[in-house]
Amino acid sequence: MESGKEKVTPTASTYAMMLTFWYRFNPETSANPVATSEAQSPQELLLNIMDHNIPVTQIVADRCYESSEEASEIILLLSKAAVTLNLSKVLMELGQAEAMGSQAFDPLSDVPEVMPVRKADAKVASDEEIDAVTPAEVIPFNLDNLRRHLADVTLARRVLPEDVAARQKLLEESVYDVAVERLKHQADMFAELGLGSGSLRQPDLQKWMWSWHLKLKDRLEKEIRNIAHTESTKRQAANREHQLLSPYLSLVKAERLSLLTILEVMRLHGAGGIADGMKTTRALIAVGKAVEIEYKAQMCRQNNIPIPASSRMGENFFSNMGYRNLQERRVAAAKHMIDGEAWTASWSQSVRSKVGGILVECLMDVATVERTAIDKRTKETVSETQPAFVHSYEYLRGQKLGVIRLNPVVAERLAKDSVGETLHPRHLPMLVKPKPWVNYDQGGYLYNKSFAMRFKDSVEQQLYLKQASELGNVELVYAGLDVLGSTPWKVNKKLFDVVLKVWNSGERMGKIPPVSYDRSEPQIPENIATDMKAKSIYAQRQRSFIQGKANNHSDRCSVNYKIEIARAFLGDTIYLPHNLDFRGRAYPIPPHLNHIGDDLCRGLLVFDESKPLGERGLRWLKIHLANLYGFDKASFDERVAWVMERIDDIYDSATNPLDGRRWWTQAGDPWQCLSTCMELHAALESGDPHSYMSCLPVHQDGTCNGLQHYAALGGDARGAQQVNLAAADRPSDVYSHVGNMVEQMIDKDAERGEKWAILLKGKITRKVVKQTVMTTVYGVTFVGARDQIERQLKDRKDIAEEDCWPAASYLAKLVLACIGDLFSGAKSIQTWLNLCARLISKSIPEERLPEAMADEVISRNKGPVRGAKRKSIPMHRLKKEQMTSVIWTTPLGLPIVQPYRKNARKQVMTTLQTVFISDPNSPAEVNSMKQASAFPPNFIHSLDATHMMLTALECRNQNLTFASVHDSYWTHASSIDKMSEIIRDTFIALHSSDVLTKLQEEFLERYKGYKVPLVNLSTGQFTKSLRAAGSRIVVTPEQAKTLSTITDLLEISETEQPTIEQTDVAKSPDELEELLKDIEAEPANEAEETKEMLDELISEESEEEEEYISPQMRNARARKAEEERAKLELMGKFVNLTDIFPPLPAKGNFKVEDIKSSQYFFS
Repeated sequence: MESGKEKVTPTASTYAMMLTFWYRFNPETSANPVATSEAQSPQELLLNIMDHNIPVTQIVADRCYESSEEASEIILLLSKAAVTLNLSKVLMELGQAEAMGSQAFDPLSDVPEVMPVRKADAKVASDEEIDAVTPAEVIPFNLDNLRRHLADVTLARRVLPEDVAARQKLLEESVYDVAVERLKHQADMFAELGLGSGSLRQPDLQKWMWSWHLKLKDRLEKEIRNIAHTESTKRQAANREHQLLSPYLSLVKAERLSLLTILEVMRLHGAGGIADGMKTTRALIAVGKAVEIEYKAQMCRQNNIPIPASSRMGENFFSNMGYRNLQERRVAAAKHMIDGEAWTASWSQSVRSKVGGILVECLMDVATVERTAIDKRTKETVSETQPAFVHSYEYLRGQKLGVIRLNPVVAERLAKDSVGETLHPRHLPMLVKPKPWVNYDQGGYLYNKSFAMRFKDSVEQQLYLKQASELGNVELVYAGLDVLGSTPWKVNKKLFDVVLKVWNSGERMGKIPPVSYDRSEPQIPENIATDMKAKSIYAQRQRSFIQGKANNHSDRCSVNYKIEIARAFLGDTIYLPHNLDFRGRAYPIPPHLNHIGDDLCRGLLVFDESKPLGERGLRWLKIHLANLYGFDKASFDERVAWVMERIDDIYDSATNPLDGRRWWTQAGDPWQCLSTCMELHAALESGDPHSYMSCLPVHQDGTCNGLQHYAALGGDARGAQQVNLAAADRPSDVYSHVGNMVEQMIDKDAERGEKWAILLKGKITRKVVKQTVMTTVYGVTFVGARDQIERQLKDRKDIAEEDCWPAASYLAKLVLACIGDLFSGAKSIQTWLNLCARLISKSIPEERLPEAMADEVISRNKGPVRGAKRKSIPMHRLKKEQMTSVIWTTPLGLPIVQPYRKNARKQVMTTLQTVFISDPNSPAEVNSMKQASAFPPNFIHSLDATHMMLTALECRNQNLTFASVHDSYWTHASSIDKMSEIIRDTFIALHSSDVLTKLQEEFLERYKGYKVPLVNLSTGQFTKSLRAAGSRIVVTPEQAKTLSTITDLLEISETEQPTIEQTDVAKSPDELEELLKDIEAEPANEAEETKEMLDELISEESEEEEEYISPQMRNARARKAEEERAKLELMGKFVNLTDIFPPLPAKGNFKVEDIKSSQYFFS
């Protein structure tokens, strides 16, 4: 029948019988196999079914099956075949058929649907109806797409309940279906804009967009001709500096340019945090790049070259590596370019921005809309033609920013979700254990490529990790990731039911935002027109209200994702594949529902495996509950007693969470607290609490873990006591200690009448100062501390919005002053790390010096050029060569590369405005200040990541379930004592290896031969810091005469080998004097030039005033001349980086082994 010989078309019954035959008699699984070479497998049959367009539901409903069990088995056969063939739609149809006829347990059968976030649909009402009709609401596209995808996942579970591997394959490979939905959504949106078809659903937009296109097409044709004529004239005038734009604009027809411009500007609507508009720089570059890509796509089509495909918008598809057929590309390029490969090269950002500037300016000139409104007094309809786009400026974080805004009526029509990339299915939890990590790009998800590290756009990091992987140096790191990823989880059904009720009610509870923003809008003061202060306060409060309302919607969308995903995976065992950030810290790859997330996520997830509590486990469960509520600075016995005193509230929370006293909602972590209340209640009511099978993760958290590592590194006994490394009867709380000190200072200031002290009196809690104290040893600045404290004061809700910022400024000074020398031991190590990083970032490899100094040697030999403006000091080339990142290796062998570089910004004049552009992929010098300030915290983070990995590996060796959130380690309650022992053992093992000495040795080896220009050491504060840290430069008495600016660092010796080297560029004393004379004469010359220009502009009376030079100006010129002298003295002179590294700080007498006796080290 399939071959056509029988001249009979197979029907649904035909295939149903063939599948029955296979099920009953196939040689693989049947008890009574029948061998035949003509029998078709389920995969072959399914393909034939699809070819004949026969619905699979008709086949599974056929009467040839003897029982419903047989029909279910046929559905299972077809489902596995559909997974193998990637036929997800067929699988969904089978899932629906199975759901209708199945009697099997469905974990979602009694679970209500999640009420999705909705937003107003601007398409429903016309302009005249906006005031009279409440707009209908729609589900945002990304969320709607996720919900449909998760529904498919649920249906797949019905037909493949046991075959989780097949379901995982479907989960990852259905990315194609999601991509199709996204593209369909995008096409629909563009169709509504008039860019995809001739018929439009919205009359107003149809009229506007079509008129824009026609006007812009004509305008561009004229504009390009004018530009070409102007550039031709300029070429004849031999103006070689002018960049030609007409060749670029002529590459694509004006009609296509018009559509591209409209398309890109509309796509960028709302991008970059600009409401109802976009940043000008981004818009210009995006439009220019769209023209570039369209031109290259045309070249491909003309020469039959496959156009590279990518799901990422704006990617450079046409780079030299972007084509599969190199020969075809070269042949095509040879037809059109003298340089055979030139057309495939990327346009510069300057060209893109200038081309985009012309196109966008033309669009703004021609694009208009007609707005209609009803006059409130006369009730007449009034119409007005307005620009569709307006260029303006606004201030963002103190910087002037050019923006292009849409007319409000256009913005209303485009009130849709972004057409950008939607949620990728690989961002969901896995149903099987992740693939073990065997290389930097092989591991995690089974069918989608993942990387072991988040490279942060740094090729350097990727190369170092790749090399380390090839050498086998990071096997323990990969093993640690495997341990974290293989921990089985499940969704806490009891807690999920409560969360879903709260969510669907729309009420604010337990950090779940309400469906409608519940903060009252500020009232307009009566004196707003006359009182500027009242007007300013109202504006500030109104901005805060609008921001809060927007944040509420954003937060609710985020929670909606988490609840939808949790619902889809109810009843399943799930796994969370992990990878690393560039410092070595581990994170789950699924971003929405994981244990590193917020309190809600952590409460929803429990271990899949249960273990009996035991006596110690029951005690730890009570301590855990006290910690989550916020009672975590008492002794363990006091915490247990505190819980038992509140057992009635705990029982009420567990049995009646929403209609009872809601004691749990006052906890610091309310959802985790409620989950623990339910677990403790179930254990105590089980009849035998010690045998109760518990699956709740119990935490052990470090006490200010960064300070713990600093204290261990420096042997700091005082610091060790502050952060519970040393044994004590009660836990030490450095945050409360600082808070009490600040409170005392505020009381004294309040007695003197200090305004902000009076306002803050009695409001300084541990939470207000915690983040600032914690980040002090990481180098937090006053500005950073002020911002941290301001956020905490706003969260209190008892301080006026306009008072938070000045109050935070006052409080930040007090907090930083109170900390003082509290962490002196940590400060010395932090300073050493900072200085090492700053020296490394200023260094240049020895082999680069000849080229770096070549330009200066040439300029010396040629001598000065008459009429040319002389650069007083040749520093520019040296700075460009300072490209050395701080790199170190963790004790587990992971290479860490700091990615901080200066992306050079280039100013480009466009027809619309001046824009600043940068290319993040171009080689750039390192950002020495960022390298230095970030090194101490990054190094400490790499240590706490190492400690966590060591603990994970040892827990796996001892068969303990393990999970972590950086310095918070999780396991079953009954395993806490064992894990606590492992935590201490691994911490001791880590710090017994003399970490700082090994780091110093690595620096000495890694940076051997690197040179630091002495001119970079001439900064006064830097020199003093190096001197204080113990750095010295050995010089001869003769060398010391020309190094007066770095005298503090010099160690004069006639016997030791000097550490300074100098190149041919170093100035002799005679040359130095000559250059100094030129420098000293420069200010006078500049003054003469200024005077000559002013003579033409000002009267004779003011000339006498211009000739006067103030003492301040004279001093400034003298300082400048002195700085120039200092730099010239040091030019061409270098010191070995390894010779100027400061010595390690002296280590204290604290022994890290003492933490074995500290019960509150992690608690």
